[in-house]
Amino acid sequence: MLYDHTQVIRVLIPDKPGAFGRLTTAIGGLGANIGDVRFIKRGVTHNIRELEITVRDEAHLARVAAAVGRLKDMRVERLLNPVLEAHRGGKIRVSSCSPLTQPVDFRRIYTPGVASVCEDLVAHPEHARDYTWLGRCVGVVTNGTAILGLGDIGNIAGLPVMEGKCVIFDQFAGISGVPLLVSHKRPQPFISTVLGVAQSFGAIQLEDVAAPECFEIERELVRRAGRPVLHDDQHGTAVVVLAALTNACRLHGLELHEQEIGVLGLGAAGTGIVRLLKKAGVTRLFGSDIRPEALRRLKALGGKPLGPQALAKRCRVLVCTTGVPGLIKPAWVRKGQLILALSNPRAEIEPAAALKAGAALAVDGKSVNNALAFPGLFAGVLDAGVPHFTTAVLLAAAGALAQLASEHELVPNVLDKGVHQAVRQAAYDAALRSREARPHVLD
Repeated sequence: MLYDHTQVIRVLIPDKPGAFGRLTTAIGGLGANIGDVRFIKRGVTHNIRELEITVRDEAHLARVAAAVGRLKDMRVERLLNPVLEAHRGGKIRVSSCSPLTQPVDFRRIYTPGVASVCEDLVAHPEHARDYTWLGRCVGVVTNGTAILGLGDIGNIAGLPVMEGKCVIFDQFAGISGVPLLVSHKRPQPFISTVLGVAQSFGAIQLEDVAAPECFEIERELVRRAGRPVLHDDQHGTAVVVLAALTNACRLHGLELHEQEIGVLGLGAAGTGIVRLLKKAGVTRLFGSDIRPEALRRLKALGGKPLGPQALAKRCRVLVCTTGVPGLIKPAWVRKGQLILALSNPRAEIEPAAALKAGAALAVDGKSVNNALAFPGLFAGVLDAGVPHFTTAVLLAAAGALAQLASEHELVPNVLDKGVHQAVRQAAYDAALRSREARPHVLD
């Protein structure tokens, strides 16, 4: 299990002068750092407080808890992982946006008034975007086969990721995201399942579906679903990477299209990155993967295969999407290299290690994250009412993100709602201009 270094310890403390001081001294004496302190409950002789502490690992936490437990008249009530607590009860819910306080409200939103809306939609199905949630709703679909960098961990274990996507949709684009867990790993049953429910949503976001199955799934859904479909691991990631590389080259006096760019890991994300870089004018593209079919896709897109070490040593710009922590050895890093090690939750090389080894720039997936792209992308095409995403939409979103970054940033702040609005506008404008263009799937 992944371990979060910030933990919470709940302690029963005597309500006497000096007691809290003894507690903090014991914690600090073992090398743990104290953050927020919250008062939970007051009793007759004792009170309960929660202390946020930063520790090195689980063993360190156990030593701190044991030391606190040995203090006179004190007791550790509970140890809490703040990340798990933030997910308790789930992160999303469906709520209404229509008032229901008077009889007239009931008659308008339900029977008998709703019948007139149904009759209108029989005559004019296109009005569904106006009179239902289809203009602001996305189905977030996964089969759990490629969750983050954790791999094929299944639908239930991946559901917190889908909920997180839905929170981001709501907060940054005002879109309702609905997680859909599909039990099928093979493409055709997956495709049939999604097609069977696609009319419930204005658009479909494919999420954490493993390669190579994801390519066939996306291609068929784009062709048959009748609404915008985007595999975020491919195309959302590619948009943010293109923006980040544009600014990385700018900061170091380089022209992006002149660089030799290596992509280590040619699954969904890596292949999507290669494709979009090619569309953006990059011609010297190299890639590495252990799977022969991934290398065949690379060649079809105009890239050249290399081994991992050769790739790292040759390319001035290196993008890693393997899901393998620590894959890049410090000895592979070339002086002045620009490295984006993007696998979450653990990178192929830690940025500090890469910089120490001579890289001019090194970042991980915590800062270069597809959450910068997908809310605005979906909102823009839904606003435009187009049937699919196009390459022009993706390039426009990448351009907007690159321009929104401050002078010394690769990408702007993901929490800035103005950023998402700008991506939305760029996607909307490009969608209207390119509504007759080919869909965005690999070509």
